[in-house]
Formats: sequence, structure tokens, C-alpha cells
Amino acid sequence: MKKYFKYYGICWAIAFVVFNVITFVVTGATMGFAALLPSFWIGYGFITLAFIGNLICSLMFFKEENKNKVFLKISVLRLSYSALVASLIAGVIAMVVPAIPYWVGIIVDVLILAFYAIAIVKASAAADIVNNVEQKVKEKTFFIKALTVDADSIMERAKNDEIKAEAKKVYEAIRYSDPMSSKALANIENQIQNQFNVFADAVQNNDIDLAKSSANELVILVNDRNKKCNLLK
Repeated sequence: MKKYFKYYGICWAIAFVVFNVITFVVTGATMGFAALLPSFWIGYGFITLAFIGNLICSLMFFKEENKNKVFLKISVLRLSYSALVASLIAGVIAMVVPAIPYWVGIIVDVLILAFYAIAIVKASAAADIVNNVEQKVKEKTFFIKALTVDADSIMERAKNDEIKAEAKKVYEAIRYSDPMSSKALANIENQIQNQFNVFADAVQNNDIDLAKSSANELVILVNDRNKKCNLLK
């Protein structure tokens, strides 16, 4: 996401330069720098701070390499450009139009900055929520996913077609089972793991009888687990 900030930074620099050029060229041509009042510099200072605040907010959001911000960055990127353009327009108008009090420009730019900052906070919070949900899903599906990988490995190591057929039966039973785990399934999942270890040893030792019996028991346990999963939904 850093590349997006690079392009935004270029646009920010252009907007800031444009703001300064227009402000001082128009002011110098119409009023003269000698006639500038302290209020002008107060307004200029606060609007400049609003520009800097916009840049800092963007940096804080786009510097994070968070994959869950991928779906958020486009909308935030558009908003960042909109906020930048709005700040530029409001700042220029406030500084070059004498009839407009300097504090009006300050208030408008501060409000734009506040709106943009709140949008970034909301986007970051949404990304954190997605991260937490994903982490919980990973934890709850780890048992079946890891067991599926192990079952596939055992199937590849089977030494004859008969045992390979049993290994494939176990692999498919695990692969197509409900992936979500919970504390209520801890007991039966321990049974499945223990029985799977027995099956793995049988395959390793080329023990056809033990492989068949442990495979059948594994399939039964996996089916029982699926039934309990349905009860928990």
C-alpha cells in the first residue's frame, strides 16, 4: 500500500505548492505584502497545518501493509484526494478573498480534516475487525485443515493399492467434513486424532488389517463429529 501513498504524496505536494503560489501571488498583486495583517498569517498558518494534518493521516493509513485494507484503500484513497482538493479550494478562497474572514477558512479546512481523519479511523477499525474474525476462523478450522494435510500425506505414502484405497477413504471423509471446531467438539476431536495416529502407524507398517479397522473407525468418528457440528449451529 506504500505505493499509493507515494502517488498521493506527489499530489499533496502539488496542491500545497499551488495553494502557496495562488495565495501569495494574488495577495501580493491585490493588497501588497506590506498591508497584510496578523490575521492573514494566522489563517495561513492554520490552513497549512490542516494540509500537514491531511498528509499525516494519509501516511498513518497507507504505510500499513495490512491485506485487509485492500478492500478499503480504494475508497479511502478517493476520499484522501477529495479532502485534499477541498482543502485546497477552501484554503485558497479564504486567503485571497478579503471579504471572507480568515477564521472561516480555518474552520472549513479543520472540518474537512476531521471528516477525513474519522473516515480513516473507521477504515482502520473495520480492518482490525476483519483481522480478528479471520484469526478466529483460522483457529477454529485449523484442526480439520491440518488433519486433511496429514491424511493426504499418508495417502501418498501408502505402499499398496489396498491400503491406498483405505487412506483415500479417510482423506475424503476428513476433507469434506465440517471445518469449524469448538470447545464442545474437543473430546471427539481428541478421539479422531488418536485414531488417526493409529491409522498412520498402520499405513507406515503396511498393516492392512489394522489400516482397515482404524480407517473404518476414523470415518465413523468424523461422521459423528459432523453430526455434532450440525447440532451446534
